[in-house]
Amino acid sequence: MKRDLPSLNALRAFEAAGRLGSFKDAAAELHVTQGAVSQQVRLLEAWLGASLFERKNRRVVLTGAAEAYLAEIGPLFEQLAQATARYGVPKAVPRTLSVNALATFALRWLVPRLAQFRAAHPDIDVKVDTSNEPLEALKEGYDVVIRGGPDTFYGYSMRPFLAEERLPVCSPALMERMPLRTPDDLHRHTLLHTSSLPRLWPDWLTKAKIPALRPAAVVTFDHFYLTLQGAIDGIGVAMGPTALVADDLAAGRLVMPFAGPRLPSRSYCTYIAENRPADEVVKLFCAWLESEGQRA
Repeated sequence: MKRDLPSLNALRAFEAAGRLGSFKDAAAELHVTQGAVSQQVRLLEAWLGASLFERKNRRVVLTGAAEAYLAEIGPLFEQLAQATARYGVPKAVPRTLSVNALATFALRWLVPRLAQFRAAHPDIDVKVDTSNEPLEALKEGYDVVIRGGPDTFYGYSMRPFLAEERLPVCSPALMERMPLRTPDDLHRHTLLHTSSLPRLWPDWLTKAKIPALRPAAVVTFDHFYLTLQGAIDGIGVAMGPTALVADDLAAGRLVMPFAGPRLPSRSYCTYIAENRPADEVVKLFCAWLESEGQRA
């Protein structure tokens, strides 16, 4: 037998507004606008042919008939919610994966790729903290710590996932303005340094067999990501880690004037505390890092 019923949306709006005594509060509970609640109530009133609310000051008060109507349909909504919870598929509780990574690595490599991981695994929430502190100095426990290596730390398992080398990089505009044909041409340029990595340029210049080269100027930054941004903005020439500037090279934001020499560098590694069991989510994230690292 066909049931003659009003719109479920109209009934939901009426039940929430009547129970809460406010169209505004009902709108917040139902995640709709206050105007949408008012419209649904008007539709129900038109369907019933009766007024349901009286407006007093800034509140709404049920009419006598509406109060009796609400007393009957209110429990039905509760029964409906309970039945849905009983027979519906339980929603998975998102698993939060905590990651601590070096700041420059997070900014220039991890974050640009993280959307791909989230798209493939929307049920995993990722919390990323950045720190350049040594592994043993971290106070908070993390599921995954990303640092250089390979190093051995008591109580941690380690796996490398991304190798890199270092060599000079600069902006295309700077290269066009002052071409770099050989490493000797660097004497006309500003060299960009990072205070925490003071040996990068001296070691590379030594490997290039020009250890005594004196550049036109020197600019020093306290963070490596600022040094790389300075190169992108044409301030000077930086020592670029191949893994962290690969996207900039591909997009044409940076160029690599010399094919070599290439300065060896430490790999990026995952460190997993052995007292924090590596569950399937941790294994999944580490496998994804290794897969992305192989593409670099």
